[in-house]
Amino acid sequence: MRHPCRSTRTTSPATSESAPARSGGTFDVLTKQERVADLDRQASIPEFWNDAGAARELLRERTRLQRGIDRFADLGRAMEDAETLLELGDESQDAATLAEARAALAALEPRVRAMEVERLFPEEVDEAGAVVEINTGAGGTDACDWAQMLMRAYLRWADQMGFKAKVMDLSPNDEGGIKSCAIEIEGAYAYGYLQAEIGVHRLVRISPYDANARRQTAFASVHAWPDIDDDIEVVIDEKDLEISTMRSGGAGGQHVNMTDSAVRIVHRPSGIVVKCQNERSQHKNKATAMKMLRAKLFQLELDKRQVAIDATNAAKKKTEWGSQIRSYVIHPYRQVKDRRTGMESSNTDGFLDGGILPFMEAWLVARAGGTLKVVAGGATEEDA
Repeated sequence: MRHPCRSTRTTSPATSESAPARSGGTFDVLTKQERVADLDRQASIPEFWNDAGAARELLRERTRLQRGIDRFADLGRAMEDAETLLELGDESQDAATLAEARAALAALEPRVRAMEVERLFPEEVDEAGAVVEINTGAGGTDACDWAQMLMRAYLRWADQMGFKAKVMDLSPNDEGGIKSCAIEIEGAYAYGYLQAEIGVHRLVRISPYDANARRQTAFASVHAWPDIDDDIEVVIDEKDLEISTMRSGGAGGQHVNMTDSAVRIVHRPSGIVVKCQNERSQHKNKATAMKMLRAKLFQLELDKRQVAIDATNAAKKKTEWGSQIRSYVIHPYRQVKDRRTGMESSNTDGFLDGGILPFMEAWLVARAGGTLKVVAGGATEEDA
């Protein structure tokens, strides 16, 4: 196993007194430390606080950089402890100590790999949490069931990553599955990872809803937005909003369909629609819906700055034949294949149980290397 080391890339620390900079790679600890020291010097100047917005931006940068420094230091300490244990086991020829040392080193490998992968995230917004939306496409009830299977897979993935996930909105289908859902996922680089999932997902299997047990194809679309924090300003004019309330739907319970607690917001200038019915309180549902709206408007603004067509356009494509980014076949054979990277696996059960990370990493590597393949009628090389 490789010891974590600094990036060999030479990156000079930012010297600007006003503009924040994304400092080096994940392992470029020296550059990060120098930048943190520079920010501390700026914060000690009384004039630093004259521009509250700029000050908040620089303090956010400092927090992000210090988090990376601390993570690297924690990993280094854990590595030293494991190596010390390994040396003690070698000297004493104690099998139990050697086994414990090897287990400790093996447990560090995913942490090192995660830090290496994080170097593939080029934008600061990649570090944010994410809001994930899943919507059904062609396929009827099978598509609704497929959407629910994807929701479960992403919830399991988030749990495996140590992220906190919460279903913000859920529209069940009467015959089975869900019509749509929105999930909030809190964790470092959640949005960066989930960009790999944006697009149409196709499932082929024997339909549990077909009395004749025929093979059916179903589609669902996935999109993600960065879950921006409250310090990032997104101006929303109340006059541009159309806010309506309705009774919550879903599985039974005393609260369901008893009060007009569900909230739906339409942002007229952009046409963006958000809704939330997960909370008992109308006030809480409105706050959650506004948070979703802010995230979508922020992503919309990012999209406008990009020259190439990106993932937002992929989400607008028809969720049907020829548009999928990834195919999942459960019958007559088992295979998950990503059309953009060419990666495939026969472990469909593992993928649907949350084992998505290898496909995400393959997408990130292909994007960084410029090898993402064009998908006819669907995603493109710029789907990020």
